[in-house]
Amino acid sequence: MGTKGIEIVGMDVQELIRLLNKAFADEWLAYYQYWLGAKVVRGPMKEAVIAELLQHATDELRHADMVANRIIQLGGTPVPEPKKWYDVTNCGYDAPDDPFVEIILKQNIKGEQCAIGVYQDILKTTMTADPVTYNMVLQILQDEVEHEEDLQSLLEDFELMVKKQA
Repeated sequence: MGTKGIEIVGMDVQELIRLLNKAFADEWLAYYQYWLGAKVVRGPMKEAVIAELLQHATDELRHADMVANRIIQLGGTPVPEPKKWYDVTNCGYDAPDDPFVEIILKQNIKGEQCAIGVYQDILKTTMTADPVTYNMVLQILQDEVEHEEDLQSLLEDFELMVKKQA
């Protein structure tokens, strides 16, 4: 923990740590949702969907690492118990109970849209108060926007294929 690094934060550091811990929980739950979805997904275009889900899972794990590192830099502790992720999450977790491609894609689009909102809020909060967190969140937000676009493109392709077959 760097004292000068914390001093430059122009907001309540404990509140920032709280917001980041909520995002940290979201990232771990998103990672697991993507990873498990890639294992169980069924239906047309399955291979393309698996590849996308696994790439997104890797990105979510990287995001969790980035957020954890920032929490530690600010003198906090990332949520230490996975069962507590449910208590602090912003976006929740949609279990892939129905493994059909369309359902899996829609669940993950919903998750990305939530993440975009969460990171947009943190971006606004840190814009003038904490340039280090702001820059990290900006990187993550760019990934989340790209993820939503990737998933929506796959869903559009799926819907066109189904329409063509009808």
